[in-house]
Amino acid sequence: MNNNLSGWDDTIIALATPPGIGAIGVIRLSGKNSFPIVNELFPSKDLLQVPSHTLHVGYLQENGKPIDEVVLSLFRGPRSYTGEDVIEISCHGSPYIHQQVMEACIRKGARLAKPGEFTQRAFLAGKMDLAQAESVADIIASNTAASHKAALHAMRGGFSAKLRDLREQLIRFAALIELELDFSQEDVEFADRGAFYSLVNELRESTGQLIDSFRLGNVIRNGVSVAIIGKPNAGKSTLLNTLLNENRAIVSDIPGTTRDTIEEVINIGGILFRLIDTAGIRQHTSDVIESAGVERSLEKMKQADLVLYLFDASDDIAEIEQRVNELKMQGTNYLLVANKIDQLSSYKEKFAGWGSIIFISARQHLNVDALKQEMTEKVLEGQVQAENNIVTNARHYQALKEAAQSLEDIKAGLDSSLPGDLLAPDIRRALHYLGEITGQVSNEDMLDYVFSKFCIGK
Repeated sequence: MNNNLSGWDDTIIALATPPGIGAIGVIRLSGKNSFPIVNELFPSKDLLQVPSHTLHVGYLQENGKPIDEVVLSLFRGPRSYTGEDVIEISCHGSPYIHQQVMEACIRKGARLAKPGEFTQRAFLAGKMDLAQAESVADIIASNTAASHKAALHAMRGGFSAKLRDLREQLIRFAALIELELDFSQEDVEFADRGAFYSLVNELRESTGQLIDSFRLGNVIRNGVSVAIIGKPNAGKSTLLNTLLNENRAIVSDIPGTTRDTIEEVINIGGILFRLIDTAGIRQHTSDVIESAGVERSLEKMKQADLVLYLFDASDDIAEIEQRVNELKMQGTNYLLVANKIDQLSSYKEKFAGWGSIIFISARQHLNVDALKQEMTEKVLEGQVQAENNIVTNARHYQALKEAAQSLEDIKAGLDSSLPGDLLAPDIRRALHYLGEITGQVSNEDMLDYVFSKFCIGK
């Protein structure tokens, strides 16, 4: 893909490393005047004569006054990130020095880059498609192994390759349908309707799988909210402290100690879990503050992606069963966790036939690792693999839903034996939405929105 680069003939500059004090800072320039601008500030050698992909050490100076000793990394286009001439200036990590270097370059003709402008130029130069460009921002924002793996797979083009394959298959038949329109008076069919029907079904299945993956993608990108619920004194705060390996919540033998929800984040198996320790749930209490805490706990339970129903393994079976039935009726995604097994000599026989229960002692740290494993398996279901295409971007999800609807309309048209001129609009619409994801069809407003969410130096 080679996009229109008109209007992008100036040279931009930005700090590529985080602002603040550090050992070094990297300032990046991109554009046709990158080399002439820096060359005027670097008297050590003539940068216009040196080869690409080389490093050079020396002092940056303006009007004979030294600014800093730097290392210059030179990348001549098109063999650069943006496809343009790029120079990266590695200087000392002082905010004052960063400012002096950037102001000197701006006085020589550079301008400050807008958010995401370096990656936007890479996209416009055909160095990457739009889905890959968005994955760059996802990699920068990734804070777990799973989110990094999904973003890296997308940036390497795995997701884009899948979309291109779907789109190219559809384009072949679209071309034959369009050809039929040119010979509409001849009453001929160039596109094999049986093969086309099979293709549409295959595309429906593929887009459906991608759409379904968004739930998992949302978990990978944003984490999982986990509400720990149970009766007062079931050990919810102790479990929170054990999972976090620190004393975050107040633990007491007095029922109703936790009056409000406490939220903490923990990384388990490459997934962020937002743990919510709730007030103990009991039906009758005369304490107004505790009642408010119970109401808030019930609300958190409804909003949570996963509920850990924690109960004392010595509790009455009928009472536990009632709560489990309530969770089932509400369609809650839950795990049953029997606590305080260190205080019982026999407990598994009591729950025989109950299915999956995790038996733990939060206080003694017994089987807590098994609980963590069950939590990750419950939300991931073994689906995060390096080769998997997982949709994590809401824009991609919406475009796929529109494409899927168009494919449904095409199938309905084929079922009704509609002629090519009535099938063509739905085919074009499906192609449009598949192409919109990778930027094969786009508009300027959408691109500005996508890249405005990037950091300045990227």
